[in-house]
Amino acid sequence: MMELSQDVQQEMQVRVSPRLIAANHILEMSSQELQSTISREIEENPALDMLDITVCPTCGQPVEGETCPRCSRRQDDSSIPDPTEQYLENLAWSGQSLGRDEEFDPLTLVAAQVTLEEKLLADMGTMVAVEDMPIAEYLVGSLDADGYLRASMYEVCSKFEIEPEKFEEILGCLQSLEPPGIGARDIRECMILQLRYLSSRGVEHPLAIDLVRDFLEDLGKHKFNRIAQKRNVSCGEVEDAWEFIKTQLNPHPAQGSDGVPTRSGPRPVQGYVVPDVIISLGEQGLEVEIIESKRFALSINSMYQQLLIQVHSAQAQYSESEREHVHQYVSRAKMFIANINQRRQTMQKITGFLVLYQKDFLLNGVRQLKPLTRAMLAERTGIHESTVSRATASKFVMLPSGEVIPFSNFFTASLSVKDVIKDMIANENTALTDQEIAVHLKEQGYNVARRTVAKYRDQLNILPSSLR
Repeated sequence: MMELSQDVQQEMQVRVSPRLIAANHILEMSSQELQSTISREIEENPALDMLDITVCPTCGQPVEGETCPRCSRRQDDSSIPDPTEQYLENLAWSGQSLGRDEEFDPLTLVAAQVTLEEKLLADMGTMVAVEDMPIAEYLVGSLDADGYLRASMYEVCSKFEIEPEKFEEILGCLQSLEPPGIGARDIRECMILQLRYLSSRGVEHPLAIDLVRDFLEDLGKHKFNRIAQKRNVSCGEVEDAWEFIKTQLNPHPAQGSDGVPTRSGPRPVQGYVVPDVIISLGEQGLEVEIIESKRFALSINSMYQQLLIQVHSAQAQYSESEREHVHQYVSRAKMFIANINQRRQTMQKITGFLVLYQKDFLLNGVRQLKPLTRAMLAERTGIHESTVSRATASKFVMLPSGEVIPFSNFFTASLSVKDVIKDMIANENTALTDQEIAVHLKEQGYNVARRTVAKYRDQLNILPSSLR
């Protein structure tokens, strides 16, 4: 006889609510993505309103009247300079003279900058035919972070069905622009472009171009005697040419701040970056301001608030579909507003902890940056580590110094070591090897291996000692 039995088993499943998914999605958005999402939600949801608050286009501060209390800038359109014009006319500093009673707002400078890509495209627009602009845009879009062209002639010619001559013509226009060396296909071409640029301005060395073109590898290995014999010149002349090349050229053309070849250190071209958070030094110490809290004032539409009250009334004559419509859109608007508020509160809590923990860094610079991980911050604040990651991803903060940095910098302990390495190399009398740098770092209390030094140096876009 068959025996029948019944087993009862309990199984636990974790179900993530739709609200939590939506909240996490909003939390990880960048400021621009959030603005687009809010605009789209307002268009799609008639129950959601955004108050029409006049804000400063630079800092987001609410404005009553014509003057921003933070920036002291008039809010009429004619007083807001065009970022491109400011960049091209180099007015970022000299074009705006502040009176004694005016407060300088560092965001004014940030907003006045344009990206290198925008500048190059604007210049190319005056040099090539309209029908060739798609090719020019493709070339500019194919530049890497250092300014080198990563698209081959074959790739471009095939894509646009053009002859190599047309490719060289348009590339020549790009390579004629500043910063010198932009659009080069390798370091040799980059250096030759920069040498020609300097020569056109009366700064040149008679051997430099020939040596770069024919003996670049030997130069890097300091085989000066071999070069001198092949060129039938003295070893001293070769060394003199090499010194000229080292001091006058920049192997990272896109990272020169003023477009002129320099060895003073690579500096990234800043784009138009408006921070998500401002940390400023006020009368009470360091203060935190979440910018979006001033820019996006969301509320439930007043008409839909009244409709919601009415549909709950037994006397109201509404169809089932009408009741469902009101409930659906009002609930959706409430959840959206709650998620936006949750995002602000999370960013406020995280930044508040960073202000306390990294106070020395904020006031005294990168050398004072304390080691910190997202897991440590999560443990100290009671926020889940994944939430910390979402809240700090793709977001920027303005420091009291006016510098705008990504939030990730707070969790990059190597920044202080990199700053020491950069300072060592900038002040070296003779080129320090990676091993020598590691020894000097150990003397200063930094226990860093030679390979790590090499990695950090490479991340700083600094050449090895043999090429410096």
